[in-house]
Amino acid sequence: MPALSLCPPAGCAPVFPARRRRAALALVAVATLGLPGVAAAGTQSTLAQRAQTDLPRVSLRAGMHLIDAQVARTPEQRSVGLMWRRDLAPNEGMLFVFDKPAVQCFWMRNTTVALTAAFIADDGRIVNLADMQPLDETSHCSHEPVRYVLEMAQGWFTKRGIGTGFRLAGGPFGGP
Repeated sequence: MPALSLCPPAGCAPVFPARRRRAALALVAVATLGLPGVAAAGTQSTLAQRAQTDLPRVSLRAGMHLIDAQVARTPEQRSVGLMWRRDLAPNEGMLFVFDKPAVQCFWMRNTTVALTAAFIADDGRIVNLADMQPLDETSHCSHEPVRYVLEMAQGWFTKRGIGTGFRLAGGPFGGP
């Protein structure tokens, strides 16, 4: 498991040793509270125990292709996302739902499956796609404000000829 960082992907300003110690102690305190996706040192949790696999699901359509998507609605669910998953079923993904449209940025901390993120407008239109590499903390952002992001195994969209401008149906996007 990669080391936990107290800094965003863009980096942090220099931190004095005393502040660094307090931040590390705060992180240990958070880990011992048992928050989702955070394991204290010495716990016997496995990857499967930490991966989110029991979220509600929605069926989406991309033309003739069906998508079985877990739905991450809460900040906690969205922050864990597909972390620690070892694989995805062929048409499985995760739909991230936000309260209001905004520029959304995603990265791959603790995510070992290569993914493509589809940034999706309220009407189901794919605004842009971003291929993301396992364990890479580079931010990939929507080109305009969106409320939805659908993560699928990398190559899923390309293999089906689905790209920017394509409209998804089902779930929050309407249609059957």
